[in-house]
Amino acid sequence: MDVHLLRTFVAVAQRSSFSDAARELGYTQSAVSQHVASLENDLGVALLARRPVSLTPAGARLLEHARPLLLRLEAARVDVSQPVASPADHLRLGVSPLAVTARLVDVLTRIRRDHPRTRVTLRVLERAMVAAQVARGSLDIGVVEGVVAANDPLQLPDVGPLKTTGVHEEEVAVLLPAGHPLEGRERVHLATLSDAQWIDAPEAATPLAQLRTICGSDTLPGAFSYEGMEVQTVLELAARGHGLVVLPRSVAQRATRVTAVALASPKLVHRTELLYNHTPQGSAEELVKALLGHG
Repeated sequence: MDVHLLRTFVAVAQRSSFSDAARELGYTQSAVSQHVASLENDLGVALLARRPVSLTPAGARLLEHARPLLLRLEAARVDVSQPVASPADHLRLGVSPLAVTARLVDVLTRIRRDHPRTRVTLRVLERAMVAAQVARGSLDIGVVEGVVAANDPLQLPDVGPLKTTGVHEEEVAVLLPAGHPLEGRERVHLATLSDAQWIDAPEAATPLAQLRTICGSDTLPGAFSYEGMEVQTVLELAARGHGLVVLPRSVAQRATRVTAVALASPKLVHRTELLYNHTPQGSAEELVKALLGHG
């Protein structure tokens, strides 16, 4: 498959529009149509319905392959060229929402104090996007987090040979609203909460789908879905009784009008990891050392 044709197909599929894809790629609409037709001829199947533009079953399957393939190609280019292209006076840091901690802000403040000429860009992104942008070279360092079994690494998307280093682990807790029958417990079992109403906040808390996988069932009904990345919003929703949520203990304890009860089983921890493509230099190296407690 020609990578240029594949990239055009992905652009059309993501926007459900030949004209929008043409504007993004800088092609004419006719050229975009020809690219898609050539790819369909090569594969011998229809990938897109034209009016309206939508994926065929074969197109949906190809899209699942195409996105990681294109990302890996882009990551390979960056992996070779980045050592000479990375700016020395600009630290680009990407973090997932729950990785924005007081400790991280303190480290960035110290770096800015010691290196006033260094410009810092901090991006708060979805977990998967942090890894993707580090792989592409859009970020120098990524800080991501998630819930895993104790001592297990995070399950990251396959975006290339990124280097990962564990920074921190802590226990997780369930937020219970005032008056909940279990609020006096020191620890609770997730299984005892299987029929409770839950908040599904996949980026600002532990994803409900992950908790269901851990339980091995379709229990834990989602009563409220939150698609943003503001952790404070999730804390407020939990306090107002919209549902339960699992968060790292340090975050859960910041909430008011709720009780943070440690999770007894399954044995889970909230893990934070650093991601980078190459050995960090300059301010990026100082950031890594400070977060690892070496500086």
